[in-house]
Amino acid sequence: MPDLHDGSPVVGGGDPRAPHEPAPHGPAPDDSAPNDAGRGLLRFITCGSVDDGKSTLLGRLLYDCKLLCDDQLDQLARLSQRYGTVGPGKLDLALLIDGLAAEREQGITIDVAYRFFATRRRAFIAADTPGHEQYTRNMATAASQADAAVVLVDARKGVLAQTRRHSLIAHRFGIRHVILAVNKMDAVEWRQDVFTDIADAYRAFAERLGVPDITCVPLSGLTGDNVTTPSAAMGWRHGPTLLEQLERLETGPSAARRPFRMPVQWVNRPNADFRGLSGTIASGDVRPGDSLVIQPGNRRATVSRIVTMDGDRTVAQAEQAVTILLAEDIDATRGDVLACADDPPTAADRFTAHLLCLDEQGLRPNRLYRLQLGAAMVGARIDSVAHALDLDSETLAERDVDHLVLNQMGLCRLTLDHPVAFEPYSDSRDLGGFILIDRVSNATIGCGMILFGPEPSLQPLPWRSEDDNPDQKPCVLWFTGVSGAGESTIADHVEQALRRRGHRTVRLDGDALRRGLNRDLGSSPDDRSEAVRRAAEVARLMADAGLIPLVSLMSPTRRDRETARHCLGGEAMIEIFIDAPLAVCEAREQPDLRLPADQGAPEQLAARVLAHLDARSVLPSHPKVPR
Repeated sequence: MPDLHDGSPVVGGGDPRAPHEPAPHGPAPDDSAPNDAGRGLLRFITCGSVDDGKSTLLGRLLYDCKLLCDDQLDQLARLSQRYGTVGPGKLDLALLIDGLAAEREQGITIDVAYRFFATRRRAFIAADTPGHEQYTRNMATAASQADAAVVLVDARKGVLAQTRRHSLIAHRFGIRHVILAVNKMDAVEWRQDVFTDIADAYRAFAERLGVPDITCVPLSGLTGDNVTTPSAAMGWRHGPTLLEQLERLETGPSAARRPFRMPVQWVNRPNADFRGLSGTIASGDVRPGDSLVIQPGNRRATVSRIVTMDGDRTVAQAEQAVTILLAEDIDATRGDVLACADDPPTAADRFTAHLLCLDEQGLRPNRLYRLQLGAAMVGARIDSVAHALDLDSETLAERDVDHLVLNQMGLCRLTLDHPVAFEPYSDSRDLGGFILIDRVSNATIGCGMILFGPEPSLQPLPWRSEDDNPDQKPCVLWFTGVSGAGESTIADHVEQALRRRGHRTVRLDGDALRRGLNRDLGSSPDDRSEAVRRAAEVARLMADAGLIPLVSLMSPTRRDRETARHCLGGEAMIEIFIDAPLAVCEAREQPDLRLPADQGAPEQLAARVLAHLDARSVLPSHPKVPR
């Protein structure tokens, strides 16, 4: 008897339906359609809140596609009699996926269950993920390898906090195709208005996330309506079924079309005459004679041979495991990255990333962790937490926090012991995703997606000299607003844009200042005023050193900001007021720039700041690139 939890491919054979089980609505899936090889393999996850029917839906998908063998159905019938929850004489399709004894006894999903299946049009790897908040880390693991997400919502409950959390994680992990499966429509009498209300609420939430592709499907995993065949009970529905939508999704450009990248996993040296760098190619292709760059270090080399177990190759492509021999005698080790010389990845010891906390002890700034990015393992610490997203809020409000708790996601700045090669997660999952490991227990306590880089190495602040951007006028960008208005996020985007232009900048964030410069101050009005004064004095020193300080600090009174302006010397301070709805921050009658936080994404608001600086001729048109 096969083990239903071993993840092995299922194969079809005859008509697998048990005699006592009714056929699903409509005809069986059309297996006579021509194979569309261009669509390739699709990896997708089922996710959502507890008891939304994820395992049942995936079991129904396999069952209705006639992909179960007779012995699997026999075992399912026995398990349904012992553990089933759908009534005597009926098959509990969730037991096809929930293979652990604890899952069957409790009727919940704990671990991720993978299933391979294929239709005439496409092959799939499906991952059934747990809905309990306690097992969010398992869902995140599956999302990191998926191309699409089927987000389930119970039609009786609507969109819940865990629905939003799983959607956020899926989006942050690079999933661009989302199918909202409004399940258990049979429990609400197939009502169109219930489906419309849930679909509208979810679309509004997903648009705030920036999900580019959303399809909403009303269905019932229990009865099979709209899973593989159209529903007779929902005649008002004219869109594709769940299976049809999965078959037509485009997975985007393949890794073979991106620039060459290969993380070094092992230095292969069997004897004194052979030294190769072994690894799996993450993207692109490579040939003997190609010019490469080894990061970090920007060391250049030329490919002399490409060796595999089957002999030398004239070309190697993405997802192939190879050993590359270099013509030059260059020191390279595990964790380095081989890349094409024309378009190498970034190498730096600081970056900004979205972090998801996976452990009850939380993630705290200034604690020492180990960071693993691909094959590279380095010491790391969190410099600051810019904000965390409030999942209890439908608007995903940004909350000012000093650390991340279990299942919380926030924007953080990290510093490493030494540089590593990386790319933004949106460009490369292999070089943009990482985990944080506790140095004592070796437990994985966080996972991150690099948002942007590079950050400069931790060097002493250079004093301004005559040849450092001579046309740059001294200025301090002072971002202020209520807590959660987004001033830190906008300041981060402005800083990155300035650095791309070649300007030297420094960030003074309110959270970091509280932990360092203002740790002796409380929350009284006098203490807040003193905190603003100290930040202004530090910003003045940074400006005198030839930098552009970007201060993101909640300074709610005009008197405090006027004090800061006096410390900075009048026109040196550019006040940028983040005008959030229901703001209680007391803005100046004529601030230098007012940004409505609810009328644009942070990137758009940052572009307005840059346009304002250009209009005031604060920045040179063509600054020198910092040495």
